[in-house]
Amino acid sequence: MSKESKLRISLFQMDISWEDKAQNLNKVEACARSLKGKTDLLVLPEMFSTGFSMSPETLAETNEGPTISRLKKISSECNLALAGSFIAQSGENYFNRGFFVTTDQTHFMDKKHLFRMGEEAKHYTAGSDQKVITYKGFNISLYICYDLRFPVWSSNYNNKYDLALYVACWPEQRRIAWNTLLDARAIENSAYVCGVNRSGTDAMNLKYSGDSKLIDPKGSVLAACQKSIEDVVTYELDLYTLEEYRRKFPVWKDADDFRIL
Repeated sequence: MSKESKLRISLFQMDISWEDKAQNLNKVEACARSLKGKTDLLVLPEMFSTGFSMSPETLAETNEGPTISRLKKISSECNLALAGSFIAQSGENYFNRGFFVTTDQTHFMDKKHLFRMGEEAKHYTAGSDQKVITYKGFNISLYICYDLRFPVWSSNYNNKYDLALYVACWPEQRRIAWNTLLDARAIENSAYVCGVNRSGTDAMNLKYSGDSKLIDPKGSVLAACQKSIEDVVTYELDLYTLEEYRRKFPVWKDADDFRIL
């Protein structure tokens, strides 16, 4: 068995301190250091450094700013990758920007579906590009929160990805939808799915139950964080197991080739 057929993934269900980048980054660094040598990928919630804030004018950074620079340093010193999203600025536009930071490369993907009910589109610009990242032999795709509700955007036509990451600030009042849709995305796409949601309560008094979990293509939960508290869980994924499932039950061969305009 090739060593590149295994991926140790850690789900960090953070209780995010509201708009306090320093405290949140310190918390991530402490978690990463505790996992050094024990994991390959640490997945953080949506807007992990600030919470789901509609104040990008005061919080946004560039791709070369202090948040990504700090994550690169953590990645290098702890020998692991980190994924999540942060508030970014490019020119005059602000983005809810997904990142995948490794020891030698950094990838970005902007949130496509902006949360209408939270007026996210009044403050941020929607992304339009998808990216598949190859890491430790796995093809990985990154999505952000509300993207989960739109299956065409997550379509895994021709098995383009092996693992889908969904990072979120998804309130407890809609936890049934979160849990149901994560399961559906795994089953319909014949892929591993990792959903990492925050815990705690934010400045709008919204409560978050977390419900962070890792799911296999049959819809079985492989690992899960404890409900409603800050927690971290680690699990080793096996690419060979996924490929065998796809070979024996090749529903992907009959998939519709959706076109996103």
